[in-house]
Amino acid sequence: MRTLKVLSALLTYPTAELVSAGPELRAVLEREAVLPKRERSAVEALIADLAAHDLYDAQERYILLFDRTRSLSLHLFEHVHGESRDRGQAMVDLIKVYEDGGFTPTTKELPDFLPLFLEYAATRAPAEALELIGQPGHVFAALRERLAKRSSPYEGIFAALTALSRTRLNASALAALRAEADPEPDDLEALDAAWEEEEVTFGPGSAAAACGTDVLAAKLRQANRPAPGMEPPPGQRPRTTITHRNAG
Repeated sequence: MRTLKVLSALLTYPTAELVSAGPELRAVLEREAVLPKRERSAVEALIADLAAHDLYDAQERYILLFDRTRSLSLHLFEHVHGESRDRGQAMVDLIKVYEDGGFTPTTKELPDFLPLFLEYAATRAPAEALELIGQPGHVFAALRERLAKRSSPYEGIFAALTALSRTRLNASALAALRAEADPEPDDLEALDAAWEEEEVTFGPGSAAAACGTDVLAAKLRQANRPAPGMEPPPGQRPRTTITHRNAG
């Protein structure tokens, strides 16, 4: 599903190459026509917005939103596990999912980086891809609400993901995410409080005895209250790519 590749690209750090690819991205959305009209228009509005902005301004906006503001992190397990012990095992399981699908990430990004996750999903059969992106649907819904509050055109990406998955949201998980702090990127005191590490209570450890999309589903559906605290993000994002690993 190439529409997922478009959404993945639009969630990466803005570059001149991404901006210049705008007409091609629009063409994919129109040709595949899997997004409802309203959501497709919202994604196209983001493409136009990136083209209309000075590149450095667009890059600064991206950093303020997704790197500086923890509540808008594009790392899925930040919203699921925080820095708890389970997060490391979830990362291992997710890499295994990618590799079992015949793909190997060629990036320095963590495996739960949303553009990478979406690019992997884009390689699967449509039904599997939609089931896969539906698993963190409550995270997408929370991110959409937080971006809408900021009148950000990036809201359109999460509106599109929600519309594509057509999944029933986990109400309690979404309520827990809504209850978390969501400071603005210029509120330094509130940001420090949001990133401050707090005590984590660990449950019994579990071995990675299983693998595949079922493991990913279990990890992504454990979106209760994460433990804040994550390493400072880089000043810019590398391009996310996945290469096919030939069998044999």
